[in-house]
Amino acid sequence: MSALVVLGLGLLGGAGAVGRFLLDRAVTRRAGGAFPYGTLAVNLSGALALGVLAGAGLGGDAYRLWAVGLIGAFTTFSTWALESHRLAEEGQARLGALNFGVSLVLGVLAALLGRWIGGAL
Repeated sequence: MSALVVLGLGLLGGAGAVGRFLLDRAVTRRAGGAFPYGTLAVNLSGALALGVLAGAGLGGDAYRLWAVGLIGAFTTFSTWALESHRLAEEGQARLGALNFGVSLVLGVLAALLGRWIGGAL
């Protein structure tokens, strides 16, 4: 992998992290409540985008830059898992399980939809 690709990964990763922060904050402010809608929005949109890239057949360095750099930094498995756990710790086990299950099912569906869209491009 070239130094230019590594630099690109860093730059796009930074952009993805900022995008995640901004979308999470905007959705959370609008939706409110105990359910982590911001993280759900981030992960579902990221799964859709990654599906589009895969469906479009993007490969090589371009895939690394966009899928790993931008989308990889944008989405957040660890936050999803921690928020589900915290809900359970706070006595909202059903809401935690709902967050886990809804995110998983809708995430897979979003990735499938993205692959279909990407394949149609």
